[in-house]
Amino acid sequence: MSDQDDKKAKSQLELGQTRLKEPDRNYSRGGRSFYFFDFDDNIAFLTTPLILFHKTTQEELHLSSSEWAIHHSSIGKNGIYSEYEINFDDINGTFRCFRDITLSEEDRQAGKKQTFVEDILLGLKNLDSIWKGPSWDCFYHAVFNQRPISVITARGHSAETIRAGIYEFVKAGWLPSEPNYLSIFAVSNKQTRIAFGDNDFNQSTAELKQHAIRASVEKAIEVYGYSPHHRFGMSDDDPKNIQLIVEEMTRLKGRYPEMSFFMIETHNGSFTKHEISQHGLKTPYVHDGSIQLDLFSQLTRQKT
Repeated sequence: MSDQDDKKAKSQLELGQTRLKEPDRNYSRGGRSFYFFDFDDNIAFLTTPLILFHKTTQEELHLSSSEWAIHHSSIGKNGIYSEYEINFDDINGTFRCFRDITLSEEDRQAGKKQTFVEDILLGLKNLDSIWKGPSWDCFYHAVFNQRPISVITARGHSAETIRAGIYEFVKAGWLPSEPNYLSIFAVSNKQTRIAFGDNDFNQSTAELKQHAIRASVEKAIEVYGYSPHHRFGMSDDDPKNIQLIVEEMTRLKGRYPEMSFFMIETHNGSFTKHEISQHGLKTPYVHDGSIQLDLFSQLTRQKT
């Protein structure tokens, strides 16, 4: 680690040592605050590529996750990637870098790690202003205060790989401890898809995230008990995911009307919070930079 990196890590640890933990707002009434996070372009920006294949030549074209979020619905149909296609093979296809690889004992002895872990380590070599996503401060706040956290990502890794990758932030000093995990759902993982009833592997990422959100809410009630004072917030950057997340949270609000549900939209680095009513979105809030980011804080109302 360079001197500059060492100073950054130490400053983050010092912040954790001097900062006071904040009590959960509704804890005295039996409620808890549950934080649900997408990972890529939300908690952190990684350089993991998605690979398109030219329809004729099979030449590979690498996209960033932010480019994918913008264009994936038009790939092979229209727009700038109309001449390219998606290959769903886990080993050689478009998402191969978002899946676990088979590591032999020799690989492990040589220090080789899963791609997700390697990409986080690569990102940590940069300034934190480069790799920190728009929900990083919320994520840090939740980890520091040991709020129950669910990681709900489009990736296809195992839960163990996701935990190992996030633990690198702890080892580097950017997080004060491991998160208090409620659940981890990498929804493109085949075992996860089957558990959600997607036996034919034809459900979209957004649909699978709907299952993951409902499963996480049900797990929260199972572990922490039912309370009308529970609050749930989910942050995501993909517009299609956001649309279906809102739909699922609206259904959950209908089932649990006393509980509070929030959708945090981080598309293009923004931070816009929407509270969910039984009829859909309430007036959104936007972060004005004046307070510590929290999925549940009362942010500035968006001007209309």
